[in-house]
Amino acid sequence: MKHNEIKTIEEIKRQFSPIHNVNARHKEKLSVLDKTALWITEHVGSMGFFLLIFCWTAIWLGWNTLAPGAIRFDPYPAFVLWLFISNMIQIFLMPLIMIGQNLQARHSELRAEQDFAVNKKSEVEVETILKHLENQNELILQILIKLKRMENGKSS
Repeated sequence: MKHNEIKTIEEIKRQFSPIHNVNARHKEKLSVLDKTALWITEHVGSMGFFLLIFCWTAIWLGWNTLAPGAIRFDPYPAFVLWLFISNMIQIFLMPLIMIGQNLQARHSELRAEQDFAVNKKSEVEVETILKHLENQNELILQILIKLKRMENGKSS
């Protein structure tokens, strides 16, 4: 292996584009609506939101089932107003969650591409280091052979 076959650090840097923070770049490209969709996706998909909806439903249904008839506002068994509000929540949140999930998937794809680029660069760097070590090993072996020859020449 020849020393000139080994790539220099500058050659490796020129071969690959500089590494950048895809998280920051992705965040910069998000519009206000995208950020809103992501915020809703992250919060609606939480245990806190589930507990909020569960408590709201339990209180609503409990009140309209167990409270005195005169103060009920959505009487059992129909619960028409509760069904209407629940359906509206679902109708509005479903597309927003899908938008947020698409944005999260796009971000994940960018991170995966960046990881791949880093891995490719690392592979070239490791290969260069190994070639350099092989070259050093050959040089050391040549030096050892010369030293042995010199010792043999002096001892005879």
